[in-house]
Amino acid sequence: MKKTLLIALNIAVALVSCKKDDISHQSEFNKSYQAWKNFQQEVNNSYSYTVNYGSVFGFAADTKITVTNGVVTKREYKAIYPANSPAPVNPVVWTEDQGQIGSHSDGAPALTLDQIYDKAKNEWLNVNTKDNDVFFETKNNGMISGCGYVPKGCQDDCFRGITITNISRVVN
Repeated sequence: MKKTLLIALNIAVALVSCKKDDISHQSEFNKSYQAWKNFQQEVNNSYSYTVNYGSVFGFAADTKITVTNGVVTKREYKAIYPANSPAPVNPVVWTEDQGQIGSHSDGAPALTLDQIYDKAKNEWLNVNTKDNDVFFETKNNGMISGCGYVPKGCQDDCFRGITITNISRVVN
């Protein structure tokens, strides 16, 4: 009887612990979303943010997205390849203005931060935590800086989500 009770207690603690992680991410998400909504209003929905991508194999890229009055108006990209790679040693750089947005296949998608928060809530934070390690960070004055997941046991370049290194006001 004691053994059965102990097993049941351990299972209950495990379930509560898993729920606590989910609640912690939800609480952090809600605080971050409120910080975003405050900033969005403060800057009249005109801002830029930079998405960083880095590979364990040396490739790195930054995509800067500019949003003016709630509409993506510019996307700037810079990729750097490792010196020993067959790709160009010099950085690959391009800019898309409003009429060209999406004309390059590289770079982060041209999303507003509203769309990113939506993806965070409904995709990246909404995965099975038994199979994935889930991350949510707010290093941009309380706003989202990292959100996503890594399938457990995955070795290289497994992160699915976003890393945002900077969010700033854009003057119209």
